[in-house]
Amino acid sequence: MLGMIGGIGMPELIVILFIILIIFGAGKLPEIGAGIGKGIKNFRKATKEPDEIDVTHDKDKLGQENEEKEQK
Repeated sequence: MLGMIGGIGMPELIVILFIILIIFGAGKLPEIGAGIGKGIKNFRKATKEPDEIDVTHDKDKLGQENEEKEQK
């Protein structure tokens, strides 16, 4: 029961890990693991945070609009 993750048993996990090791090599596995971990962390953070709405005005854009109105 401990090795069963959604119908995948321990032998299947070992085969999958062995194939990944062959494809990427032992040197790349820590980099791949770190990248996946950061991705999961960012995903969890994004799902927990409320949506942010930026309501500030860009001063440069407002300045250009005012100049255009003055020229007309």
